[in-house]
Amino acid sequence: MNRQQLLPDTEGLPVIDDLASVLLKALPLLDVRAPIEFHEGAFPNTTNIPLMNDAERSAIGKRYKAAGQDEAILLGLNLVSGAHKAERIAAWHQFALEHPEGALYCFRGGLRSRISQQWLYTETGIAYPRIAGGYKALRRYVLDELVNLPQRYQSYVLSGRTGSGKTRFLKGLQQSIDLEGLARHRGSAFGAWVQAQPTQIDFENTLVAKLLQQLAKHHHSLVFEDESRSIGSLHLPDSLFFSLRTAPLILLETRQAERLELTYQEYILEMLQAFQAHTQEPEQAFQAFSQYLLTSLAKVQKRLGGVRYAKVFSLLASALAQQQKTGSAHLHQAWIEFLLSDYYDPMYDYQIAQKQERIVFVGDALAVKEFLASRSIV
Repeated sequence: MNRQQLLPDTEGLPVIDDLASVLLKALPLLDVRAPIEFHEGAFPNTTNIPLMNDAERSAIGKRYKAAGQDEAILLGLNLVSGAHKAERIAAWHQFALEHPEGALYCFRGGLRSRISQQWLYTETGIAYPRIAGGYKALRRYVLDELVNLPQRYQSYVLSGRTGSGKTRFLKGLQQSIDLEGLARHRGSAFGAWVQAQPTQIDFENTLVAKLLQQLAKHHHSLVFEDESRSIGSLHLPDSLFFSLRTAPLILLETRQAERLELTYQEYILEMLQAFQAHTQEPEQAFQAFSQYLLTSLAKVQKRLGGVRYAKVFSLLASALAQQQKTGSAHLHQAWIEFLLSDYYDPMYDYQIAQKQERIVFVGDALAVKEFLASRSIV
């Protein structure tokens, strides 16, 4: 078999080279890279149905280093043949039928995506588009846009005391980006979700897609929640972080009783429900929930100091014991109220004192919404 026979014939099959449209339209994407590559980073709305599994990819890579591309291709064609080949084509076929407007890609938009595209066309007649340059080109586009995008819109930063309902308020706005939602973390010591955080690459890819979609709607003013540089294990890209650090600041004021109730709902009732949904075993769910609270509290032990930490720990332990025994969670309000007033509020007061020159509005949820509407932000 000569070199020309080894290479797939994809002449005439569709290629997408408008990378912005891929993210703007949120196209369903078929990633034919190996699973190990996919888990390092992918794009929104992507399904991994690999041409080669991890073991096959490794074997072909070793053959390539030892004997060159032609021998590597021959090994690949031998490994992915017969039933293995039929199974993968069938899976691609099903994806293409379910997502006729989608596209496929490999790492560089080269041999693997061309082989997948050609096999799919030969066996099913579906001329499914492949992305020019593949994952690498899309990722390079994202990195460039991370630098450029903050210059194309006016940022507003929504701040407020812990428990003031900032995330809930943002979700009621069309012109907003929920960074904590994208990061799957609330951005505090107690901020972990039951679900794992995405990779840094996945976070950045999704963020750029969301920003592009906002701009496509002619939303040139966007509201973000006040965040530190890190959200859990993830960090904000430099260009975004620096733009938010100098953006106009809006303070959302919420009554103390409402803050306590919101915090209790989010961090106790809703978190326990999330653990219960994650595992069907009630006792296991409660143990995981308890560990989440105790681990989160331990993260602020040094800042609390020995006396305050001991007090909060005692209140938390009592609340967990009663909850496990009776099902009642109301004792959690005692330690939450203590942390809000003795830990989070002084920290907020200190931080906001450093940002006084940036504050453009202060008010409750209704007043803030009216202020934003006066700036044509809905």
